[in-house]
Amino acid sequence: MKAWLQKLKARLGRIREAFRRKPNRFLQHLGEQAEIVVQGTEALVSYMTKPSKKNAARVRSLEKNADEIRRILIDDLNRSFVTPIDREDLFALSRAIDDILDYAYSTTHEMDILGVAPNDHLRAMAALLHQSAEELHLAIERLEKHPKIATDHSMRVKSIENQMERLYAEALAHLFDEPKDLRHVITMFKLREIYRHMFHAVGSTEQAADIVSDIVIKFY
Repeated sequence: MKAWLQKLKARLGRIREAFRRKPNRFLQHLGEQAEIVVQGTEALVSYMTKPSKKNAARVRSLEKNADEIRRILIDDLNRSFVTPIDREDLFALSRAIDDILDYAYSTTHEMDILGVAPNDHLRAMAALLHQSAEELHLAIERLEKHPKIATDHSMRVKSIENQMERLYAEALAHLFDEPKDLRHVITMFKLREIYRHMFHAVGSTEQAADIVSDIVIKFY
C-alpha cells in the first residue's frame, strides 16, 4: 500500500512538472540585455566623473555585449514558430533597449574625439539615464510574474524622462546664453550634439517602457 502511494505521488509530481510553466526565454534575453544597459549607464556615470580612455572603453565593451545578447534573441525569434508574446513587440523592445547603449557609446565616443569635457549638466543627465535604466530593468524582470509591478516601474521611467526634458531644456538655454567668442561658439555646437545623444538615450528608455506597458495590457 505504501509503495503504491509513493508511485502515485511520483506520477503526480511528473504530471505537475510537465504542466509547470516554463520561463519565457525571450524575456530572459531581454532581462540580460537590460542588465547590461544598467552596467553600461553606470560606466557612463563613471566616465562623466572621470573621463578616461579606460572608462570610455568600458562603455564600448558593454555596448558590444548587449549587441551579442540582442543577436541571440533575434536568432531565437527566427527559429521559433510561435512566441508567447508577439514577436514584433519582442523585437521592438530589444531594439529600444539596444538604442540606449548605442547613444551612451556615441556620447563618450564624440566627447573623446571632439575634446569635450563633462560638465554639471552632463553629469546630471548621466545620473538620470542610469536611474531610468535601472527602472527599465526592473520592469522587464517583473513582467512575467508581476505585470502590475512592471507597469509601476515603466511609469517611473516616464517620470524620469520628464525630468530629462526639463534638464535638457535648461542645458540648452544655458548653452546659448551669452556666447563670448568664436571658441565658445564652437564648444556650444559640440555640447549641443552631446546633449542630444543623452536626451535620445533617455528617450529610448521611455520608448522601451511604453512597449513593456503595451505588452502588459495585451498579454497579462
